[in-house]
Order: sequence, then C-alpha cells, then structure tokens
Amino acid sequence: MKLQTFAAALLLLGTSAYAQNVAIVNAKAWTLATDTPTDNATIVINDGKIASVSVATPAPPGIRVIDAGGKIVTPGLMHPATRLGLIEVSSAAETVDHAAKAGAPGAGFDVQYAINPNSVLIDLARADGVTRSLSYPSSSNTPPFAGSASLLHLFDGGDVVEQARVAVFVTISNRSANSTVGSRAAQWQLLRAALDTAKAAKPTLNRTADSTALEAVVQGKAPLAISTNRESDLRQAIRLASDYGIRVVIVGGAEAWRVADELAAAKIAVIVEPMSNLPSSFDELGSRLDNPALLRKAGVTVAMSLDGVQSYNAGLSIREGAGLAVANGLPYVDGLRSIITAPAEIWGVADRFGTLASSKDADVVIWDGDPLEPSSAPTTVLVQGREVSLTTRQTELRDRYMPAIKALRP
Repeated sequence: MKLQTFAAALLLLGTSAYAQNVAIVNAKAWTLATDTPTDNATIVINDGKIASVSVATPAPPGIRVIDAGGKIVTPGLMHPATRLGLIEVSSAAETVDHAAKAGAPGAGFDVQYAINPNSVLIDLARADGVTRSLSYPSSSNTPPFAGSASLLHLFDGGDVVEQARVAVFVTISNRSANSTVGSRAAQWQLLRAALDTAKAAKPTLNRTADSTALEAVVQGKAPLAISTNRESDLRQAIRLASDYGIRVVIVGGAEAWRVADELAAAKIAVIVEPMSNLPSSFDELGSRLDNPALLRKAGVTVAMSLDGVQSYNAGLSIREGAGLAVANGLPYVDGLRSIITAPAEIWGVADRFGTLASSKDADVVIWDGDPLEPSSAPTTVLVQGREVSLTTRQTELRDRYMPAIKALRP
C-alpha cells in the first residue's frame, strides 16, 4: 500500500511539474480561429491547456510571464505525413523502420512499434516548431498497402506516440505497380477486393491485423490515405470514396488541381508536395507550383508535406513549402493553416489542437520572424504548456566547433 501511495504521489508530482501555468503577453497571435492576427494578445495557459486569449489584458498574478515583445505567436506546427521516429539515417539500415521487407504484413503493418522517441530528428523538428506529426509507413509486402500510421505528440521525453493506427496508407503509382503487381489497374482491383472482404467480415471470425485495420476504414473509424499523383488515379480515389462510403485523404496529388472541384465536393483533403514543379515521373506531368492555391480556392482542405525531407528538417521543410505556396497564390492565413490547422482536421485531432483557443492543448510557438520564412526560427516552444529545450545535435556541434558564433548569439 505504501509503495502504491508513493507511486501515485510521484505520478501527481510529475504531472504537476509538467503542466505549467504561463501567460504570454504582448504577442502578435495568429490564433487561426480567425483570418487575421490579434495584436497585443495575452495568452493564458493553465495545466497544459489554453485558458484564454485576450487583448491587452494583464497576466494573472502568481504565474510565469513570457513577454513576446510583439513577436508572432502561433499554435505548434503539425507535420501531416512524415517518417519522424522511423528513419534516422537513411543509409544506415539499423535506423530505418518505415517499411516491411519480410513476412506478409499489409494494411496491418503498424509503425507504432518502431517509433524511436530519442531520435535526434525529433529534437530538430521540435526546435523548429513542430509539436505534433503523423508518421506513416512507405511499403509492405502486400501491395498496394503500406500499413497503418501513428500520431506523435513531440514531448521531450517519454513516449511520443499519442495515437496508433490513425490511418491506413496505400500507394498507387506507376513505380509501385511496376515493382509489385505490374499494373495500377491491378492495384485498384486489389484495394477494392480487400475493402469488399473487410465489409463482409464477421466481427469475431479469423481476425488479423490486416482485417482489423481495414475494418476500421470501412466502418469510418479511420481514413484511407492514398499516396498518388496522376489525375486518373485521383478520379479513381474519388470514386472509391463514393462507392464504399469511406473517408479518403490524398497524399501527393501533383495533378490534384485538375480535379479540384471534384475533390472539394467529395470532401477529400489533399496533403500536397508544394515544391512539385518539374515532374519526376509520368504520373506528375501536370505538376505546378500553384497547385495548393488552386485546391484551396476550390474549397479543398490543404496540408503540406515534402516527400524528400520527411524525417530530417521536418519543420523547416513544411514552413518553406507553405511559404512557397503563399508566394504562388495561397492566402497567407491558409499557408499557416496548411501546417497547423489542416493537419489537425485531417487526422482527427482538431478538437484539441490546431488553434489558440480556450481548452485546446497549449502547444505554442513564439517566432523571431515570419514562420513561413525559412530564415526565421522559434525563440520559445511550449508543448502542453511546458517550455521545451531548443538544443539539438546540430546546435551542440555548432557551439562546440564554432564558439565564436555562440558568443554572438543572444
């Protein structure tokens, strides 16, 4: 009994130490609950949640005060499609866990079991303002399925997996077809056959990880994320969503602007590659830099992910990508939403994250400049109300080997 009481006391102590009460004053707050910033804002945080956002209000007595000095303050960023925690060094096989190369896992290939909370790339992402992300698999031995993704909350210690099996990912392209079944037509047929089986399955009969994952999709408990780019495949994805009554998310969508109205009507969100301009395959011949702007104008929910830098430079890459989209016609507020609010909506956590509003998780970032400018950086990052370290392996190497630069830093 004494041991249980002591353990409970330690748990309460840890919770109390973790959830700090803070007031951020003199902030230019992009709450993203509106289309414009709130100047001279006061953001009050209690027990890891946002208690209030007001204008020119004094901080409550007895709590820590952070003076933003007029700097921009936003919710934490959310990377909507990354390999954080799954890839450390792509050329070092022992640090690569995003794909299944043996056995027969398919839709049920669950990456939660491989997430490394001590990855130095998570530190790097957090130091660049990313407080949540979705880590997803890239392939399996059961095409076209890649597996099931996990939602991460990037604390600086302990388990970072907030929710497992958030979505089932599939990949449909000319490259994936050629390396597996030989035709994208066969990929679509395999996908439909698997969904048919999942719809017809009896709840307790011969359940496997794959069948459980697909049952969640056909029952509306998890979306089907389809990584694809060609217009014809996008139209197949729209038809699939209608035929099976499932929620579909597009990842990639280089030619999504061609079917923007149809995607909007089907309520299919797109996680775009905002730097896709010169096609890298015949699937992407219609690539254009104003793809995000055209999709958003049609009413599509748009988020950003850069395919080439999904684990390293995760935060910087999506900020730069969103900035490029803004430079090519996307409204500025939608640029911010594409790396904060839209990912939260797409992956089902908008009830607790994505805006600076009362009762939301206090994932908050203070910036030294424009968040969509790559040369800007966070000065303060709070994860559930607690300030986290901005020290990374990169900053430690810089300070060790370039001490003169360290001396010049504020």
